[in-house]
Amino acid sequence: MLRRVRLRNFKCFREQDISLSGLSLFTGLNGMGKSTVIQSLLLLRQSFLDGLSGTNNIELNGPLVAMGTGKDVLCETAQDESIEILLEGNGGSAYSFVFDCVRDADVLQVTKSISDHEVFSDALFRSNFHYLQAERLGPRISYALSDHHVRGRHEIGASGEYVGHYLKHYGEEPVRAKCMLHPDAKSDDLASQVEAWLHHISPGVELNIQTYRDMDVVSLRYSYVDGTYRSNQYRSTSVGFGISYVLPVITALLSSTAGSLVLVENPEAHLHPSGQVSMGRLLAYAAAAGIQVIVETHSDHVLNGVRVAVHSGSIEPEHVTFHYFGRALEDDTVRCTVVSPIIDRNGRLDIWPDGFFDEWDKSLDRLLRPRGD
Repeated sequence: MLRRVRLRNFKCFREQDISLSGLSLFTGLNGMGKSTVIQSLLLLRQSFLDGLSGTNNIELNGPLVAMGTGKDVLCETAQDESIEILLEGNGGSAYSFVFDCVRDADVLQVTKSISDHEVFSDALFRSNFHYLQAERLGPRISYALSDHHVRGRHEIGASGEYVGHYLKHYGEEPVRAKCMLHPDAKSDDLASQVEAWLHHISPGVELNIQTYRDMDVVSLRYSYVDGTYRSNQYRSTSVGFGISYVLPVITALLSSTAGSLVLVENPEAHLHPSGQVSMGRLLAYAAAAGIQVIVETHSDHVLNGVRVAVHSGSIEPEHVTFHYFGRALEDDTVRCTVVSPIIDRNGRLDIWPDGFFDEWDKSLDRLLRPRGD
């Protein structure tokens, strides 16, 4: 499990340490560096899959992240052209990746031997990994079919493009993390558990998956069940955005096992507040099962779902980390800052930095003032 990421001269960070735990939530205003931390991990993963350990250069643009050229990656206040990404794992073992920036090139030059890094055995570089970006697939008639990604790499796809094929192939396998099992599911298998968790978004929904090998596509349709009543099967385009956006997130979490790593951007997209709270709880349950989860979110409901999970004892507070990303003016230079509230066993936070999910209070304060003040 990753315990710390240290970035030097990488995008908005001249030098920054980010601590990680079982569940790490990144939040803050847009453009403050949340995605930068996730991009640093994705850059290493996609480079490893492209042969990072046996090359002198790594490409900045690939299937997981597209970062442009060296000048787009190098921190504007950097005092040299060197970029470093340091990963620290359990037991304090640290692995440093050092690169030289070529400002007009779409590669970084490797300056430190990395072929013998034991870190390559960690989940970030293996098949027990899922990444779901913010720009996920909306409702569509068909989904991609790929044996290479689904069977070979155990991937759902960064946009959730293989989720239909993934559920068709692995749907009958049991969910192994008992703390994530939904009590209302028909069974412990993945497809049934996914349906049960989807009921928090759209009650009674049932998945219907068909593969069409001659066209390399998967059809995903939905029915609604209430007692003995069963509706017709509806296309994804007829049941709303929320289900399509959350389906890959739920599938990734439930299909993961202890030791896996899941990176998720904006899991709350298009969800009703109650669904966002349920998502926060599921994220916490996954972390309690030994799955490392790193989340970028703008939802106070997701935050509260995690807090409720801590309060109920479903996850220990020391396994949850919050980071609020902001900016500060220092010596006529704007720099990114990270403030990390600490949660206790009652689900309470020790500090609430300005801008940290406090907009509701600010709006209420304005509404309570006499009109015109």
